[in-house]
Amino acid sequence: MTFVLDRFDTNGFVAATLAEDLGDIGDITSAAVIPQSARFAGVMTSRDAITVAGLELAEAFFRALDPAATIERLVEDGDRVAAGTALMQLSGLARAMLTAERSALNTIQHLSGIATMTRAYVDRIMGTGATLLDTRKTIPGLRVLEKYATRMGGATNHRMGLWDAAMIKDNHVAVAGSVGEAVRRAAEAGIASIIVEVDRIDQIEPALAAGATHLLLDNMEPSTLRGAVTLVGGRVPTEASGGVTLEKIRAIAETGVTYVSVGRLTQSAPAADIGLDFQMEG
Repeated sequence: MTFVLDRFDTNGFVAATLAEDLGDIGDITSAAVIPQSARFAGVMTSRDAITVAGLELAEAFFRALDPAATIERLVEDGDRVAAGTALMQLSGLARAMLTAERSALNTIQHLSGIATMTRAYVDRIMGTGATLLDTRKTIPGLRVLEKYATRMGGATNHRMGLWDAAMIKDNHVAVAGSVGEAVRRAAEAGIASIIVEVDRIDQIEPALAAGATHLLLDNMEPSTLRGAVTLVGGRVPTEASGGVTLEKIRAIAETGVTYVSVGRLTQSAPAADIGLDFQMEG
């Protein structure tokens, strides 16, 4: 398998997911009902129009239990497909196929759901010049996968964790005493990327003067955002965040902000409807 993500153990994830399902005894239903030598052929199909993400991971579950399985991916991650599109054909040992089925489907349904919602947001702001960002509001342990899915939907990843940029929020400011002091401390620590959350116009100049490299304009209405963007005047990138819905995002993006970040991409995306139909071979 060629699916490689930075800071993610794909083989470990597949093994742990299967172990969670198999427990100490294994797939007692398949073992009791399906002959050991029986073979299945199947087709994985999208039942809705979706943006695909997670095909190689789904394949990995089947290969983990039947390394000799014949598997053909019919589309690629990032593809937009119509309802009824066949995504993958596979053939192999029936017990292995059935045991891996749920883990494979759970994964591709979740990731494709995220990619599909992300694509809807990207489409909505097309032509505004703004870039869609995801957030750190991810399921613990699945961040790398979920952020991969947002990329498949056309978004750009924001911070991957607490380590790759400073983000000074209201609680940091409360402890430091002011926006300017919080930013000054981060700059003195030698941090190159300093994102500063501001929820008032009067916080912008102190943040910039102290060394902010990116302003997160939090929960501002479009009229306020437009004024903030004008005040910043291109000195640093600007990001609109907070309460962004599909209905609101175009008006927000049209204010001139550099980025719009949306937590619901990974918090609230419904699973895509993807099924897998098997039949006996021979």
